[in-house]
Amino acid sequence: MARGSLLPILVAVLLARAAATAAMDKKLLPAATVALSFEEGYTQLFGDSNLMLHGDGKRVHISLDERTGAGFASQGAYLHGLFSASIKLPSAYAAGVVVAFYMSNGDVYERTHDELDFEFLGNVRGREWRVQTNVYGNGSTAAGREERYGLWFDPTEDFHRYAILWSHDRIIFYVDEKPIREVVRTTSMGAQFPSKPMSLYATIWDGSSWATSGGRFKVNYKYAPYVAEFTDLVLHGCAAGPKTGSPAQAPCDPGSAAMMSPGQRSAMERFRARYMTYGYCYDRVRYPAPLPECSVGAEAAAFLPSGDARSSDRRSRHGKRRRRHDGGADSAL
Repeated sequence: MARGSLLPILVAVLLARAAATAAMDKKLLPAATVALSFEEGYTQLFGDSNLMLHGDGKRVHISLDERTGAGFASQGAYLHGLFSASIKLPSAYAAGVVVAFYMSNGDVYERTHDELDFEFLGNVRGREWRVQTNVYGNGSTAAGREERYGLWFDPTEDFHRYAILWSHDRIIFYVDEKPIREVVRTTSMGAQFPSKPMSLYATIWDGSSWATSGGRFKVNYKYAPYVAEFTDLVLHGCAAGPKTGSPAQAPCDPGSAAMMSPGQRSAMERFRARYMTYGYCYDRVRYPAPLPECSVGAEAAAFLPSGDARSSDRRSRHGKRRRRHDGGADSAL
């Protein structure tokens, strides 16, 4: 075959590969099962009337007032899988308010529990909510692995999807299908990589002692009730029994789903460079020597010894619009 006639075929192959890669990069999360209703997969933890169901049990509202917060949990425990929810956070003045979406087995392993956290930290009027992720393994609460981020949207105006993908080898946190953090199992982490069955939890509570500026700003119940809304709740995991901590009942390996393409990894790196406001690997006050899994390079120059980002630009990109709308009535953090 003439060389010239091969060119159109080669171009077609390259275009097909590019299209396939682009499609794969858009699909940042594996396909999930249909979201469960509350009665199908969850149970109330506390808060009596501060937990309300809507839309045939597919939407859950949990609220915080002077009397109590509220929370719910999955009926069963899981060893690995994909766990997600679309969440809309309370608006206006939310200093001191904490909304948590997380996995834990603290009720089964009191001293050696594992945990994977999304924690949403409220703020004063005109300032954005912050998102914090954390990882604990085998009761390693003395070695907190926190990271905090701004967001590119206002999480109080609409629902956004937050997901945890957990396999034997890695953990990936997602916001709206975008990976924002990856924790890879290493020999140096040992038992501090979460490895026991966990249940899924969602709570809202008063974190006045620490959540906003280290406790400087408290919950102001004049603005209560604070309502967090949850929908599209997905439990796509390896069942391990009804919160017993027993081994998985059937073979189940989501490991292949917990891999990122080069495009996904680039998207994560761009997010972290622009929006991460605190990283434990850069915190020399708490950890004079980085924890063993930390690989600190030139990017450390972007962070203070406290682990906080040097640049004030690392914040939610909707911030200026919100400050104009709210008038900047409260002091900045």
